[in-house]
Amino acid sequence: MAELENVLKLLLEAVEAVQKTPVPVPVPNGIGVGISNRHIHISQDDLNALFGEGYQLTPLKELSQPGQFACKEVVTICGPKGAIEKIRVLGPVRNKTQVEILAGDSFKLGVKAAARMSGDLQGTPGITIIGPKGSVQTKEGLIVAQRHIHMHPVNAEQYGVRDGQLVSIKLDGVRGGIFHNVAIRVSKDSALEFHLDTEEANAMSITSSSTVEITKQ
Repeated sequence: MAELENVLKLLLEAVEAVQKTPVPVPVPNGIGVGISNRHIHISQDDLNALFGEGYQLTPLKELSQPGQFACKEVVTICGPKGAIEKIRVLGPVRNKTQVEILAGDSFKLGVKAAARMSGDLQGTPGITIIGPKGSVQTKEGLIVAQRHIHMHPVNAEQYGVRDGQLVSIKLDGVRGGIFHNVAIRVSKDSALEFHLDTEEANAMSITSSSTVEITKQ
């Protein structure tokens, strides 16, 4: 009888040990890609100045990140040397206006924009924005978006990374290669996706159907 009790005890201990062992969450085979052209995130005050008092954005299509959408509205941005028309407005409205351009646009505008993370606007140049009802001269907010990976906290645990960490990503293919200094952005409202602009995507023939892998942490 004692021997049977010992066997049962050992079985129970084994079951408890298995239950306490965390089950590994499989890491996705590849991270999808989102490619951004130049665009603008706008504050309500600037939206009022450009389109009229109390104006509301008109959603055109949903974007891959939850709650974000492209709008029907477009604006023109102007620098000392030139202008770029039909800059797409993205919603919803933000606390501060942020204009994201391509590195090559700096030459046309005559304004040097540095690579920055979204929201990191201190010390960035301003730009003139023209809408159908008026114009705005911003004091700051013109950036080239730093490439980054959006992910949910669950994804961050899967990959063993943290918010703000810089990693490298790899892309296979004829024009494939490695991008360094890719920032991790972790939020409970984010969907897993690697974001870069059209210039960077063209350099490696990356399309919206491409996938990338994190290679270095």
